[in-house]
Amino acid sequence: MNQYSTFPAEGRRRTVIENVSPEIDGGNPSIKRTVNERVIVEADIFADGHDSLTAVLKYRQAQEREWLESPMEYLTNDRWRGYFVVTRTGDFIYTVEAWVNHFESWRKDLKKKLPTGQNIAVDIQVGSSLVESTARRLTGFDAERLWQLADDLRNGASSTGGSITERALDDSVAELMNRHADRSDATTHRELRVTVDRELARCGAWYELFPRSFGPEAGKHGTLRDLDPQLERLGRMGFDILYLPPVHPIGKSFRKGKNNQVTALPSDPGSPWAIGSPEGGHKAIHPELGTLMDFARLVTKAREYKIEIALDVAFQCSADHPYVRDHPEWFRHRPDGTIQYAENPPKVYQDIVPFDFECKNWRELWLELKSVFDFWIAQGVQIFRVDNPHTKSLPFWGWCIGELKEDNPNLIFLAEAFTRPKVMYELAKLGFSQSYNYFPWRNTKEELTGYFQELVREPVVEFFRPNIWPNTPDILPKFLQEGGPAAFAIRFVLAATLGPSYGIYGPAFEICEHVSREPGSEEYLNSEKYEIKHWDLAAARPLESLITRVNRIRHDEPALQASHHLGFPSVDNDQIIAYSKSTADGQDTILTIVNLNPYHTQSGWINLPLADLAIDPQSPYQMHDLLDDTRYQWQGERNYIELNPGKAPAHIFRLRRPVLTRDGSVNYL
Repeated sequence: MNQYSTFPAEGRRRTVIENVSPEIDGGNPSIKRTVNERVIVEADIFADGHDSLTAVLKYRQAQEREWLESPMEYLTNDRWRGYFVVTRTGDFIYTVEAWVNHFESWRKDLKKKLPTGQNIAVDIQVGSSLVESTARRLTGFDAERLWQLADDLRNGASSTGGSITERALDDSVAELMNRHADRSDATTHRELRVTVDRELARCGAWYELFPRSFGPEAGKHGTLRDLDPQLERLGRMGFDILYLPPVHPIGKSFRKGKNNQVTALPSDPGSPWAIGSPEGGHKAIHPELGTLMDFARLVTKAREYKIEIALDVAFQCSADHPYVRDHPEWFRHRPDGTIQYAENPPKVYQDIVPFDFECKNWRELWLELKSVFDFWIAQGVQIFRVDNPHTKSLPFWGWCIGELKEDNPNLIFLAEAFTRPKVMYELAKLGFSQSYNYFPWRNTKEELTGYFQELVREPVVEFFRPNIWPNTPDILPKFLQEGGPAAFAIRFVLAATLGPSYGIYGPAFEICEHVSREPGSEEYLNSEKYEIKHWDLAAARPLESLITRVNRIRHDEPALQASHHLGFPSVDNDQIIAYSKSTADGQDTILTIVNLNPYHTQSGWINLPLADLAIDPQSPYQMHDLLDDTRYQWQGERNYIELNPGKAPAHIFRLRRPVLTRDGSVNYL
């Protein structure tokens, strides 16, 4: 039996709506936006015959019942477009509705007949019937206007003067009829969802540090209160988020020693990710860091510098964790009855035991893990970096994040998911606001261009927000090991300008820590994960001024605060990469050019697509380097560039277009 062997539910609905975008996986996961961003929706909309169609974009906040509407406009080849602006955090619902517009079809045909001198008496009567049909459904002033128009058309005379055809074809009449169009036979697409976050979920600068390494003197365990000078410094440098690794009590059983040694000395502090001891677990503060009151003070103090605290949530335990004692059923056991520790062969983590998300008591486990987030939300935390979420149950994340954001839509979740693309993308679909990614291993122009083009391509750009990190406590890339301070500057500029969100494992990055544990390894020698460092940040920090300047540029230039309009102009030197970013209205355009070679000066010719940038190829335009405030006058598509990595490995140009003033001089805006 074919699909048309029975009558459809409503056979008079002639309009077809197809290929709606953005729409992910049939509309099940949400697309993502932040407050005051546009949601631009396109669809193929058509019907049989030659009748005129009308289409609207309908939208509402999920909790509300009343729909708002914005018109959709015809583009070409049955493609239509409309947009709406999301004004609050939370979920919005949107859909497309379209119908055959009989009055517009009548107007269109009447306009075609008038120049030919045909008799239009019957057409006028048809128009009268259409107007009268609409008037019957209305009351009030609009109904009175339409009744009068119907009478005029029926009688062939205008009661307001002028010809009856002019009256019938008046745009105000069309507006009135369209406003009250009969939609009983309209076609409506399925409802789709957009999750709206606050702006910090789209754009922010993260700085990671271990509080225990910021004590007043070498060898002394730092406290949360010892971070006060860092808050002032990071605020001055323009960072938005201070991210802390786990701050909980650290287990002693199987504690790792310096450089990840299996045997620890009594003085070794252990890894903060080995969570839990007799002093408490995921809802406690490591005693040497301070108290919950100290943590609450830190959250409040950070806000004075416009910084938010992000907390690491790692769902794993030390063997000393109270959960292991009180809920052994939540963990996987070996045949000999001992609890299975974590492994990622050939790596083993004897100091960590993972939860068993397939255990019989999974519901109780889920509720308890969600309560960990609830606890820290009550302490004032709104941003969470989640450790290895791809090694935990995917359905759990969909449920947990959904429940948490139902009560608090301002929450932000960063997935530390260095894993396969489909898994990274699935975590984003399940609710993670941002994700780590492959940037640390993308170094050449070809690699960077291809990867970031993938990230801004539909549909990925609609739901996946990359957070770009050139280093982490786990990752010291080969490029940073070998390239000296210029390599750090290069990777910083790339991270901070390719992505609206970026982060650095701060102290190590600032002083250009580059020594690995052994050749071929990406692990730091004397890693801070296993020992207390004493970072002398009062000493020379070659990157501080660059970081501060770039963060200021990021705050000032809207083009760097999103990823939708990213392009890669060609440069005839593979050691130089160029990329442009623009706002949707084209008012702010930033062109970043980076020398990818940390050792030698590189030069070449860049080709700018002037038509795409709305620049007259015959007129000069100004390239204002925001890094050092120098200005260059360029003309035409092809221009020369040269970058010395030891002095300035990059340009961050703001494109300024020429504007003629009243006195005949030229300004650049």
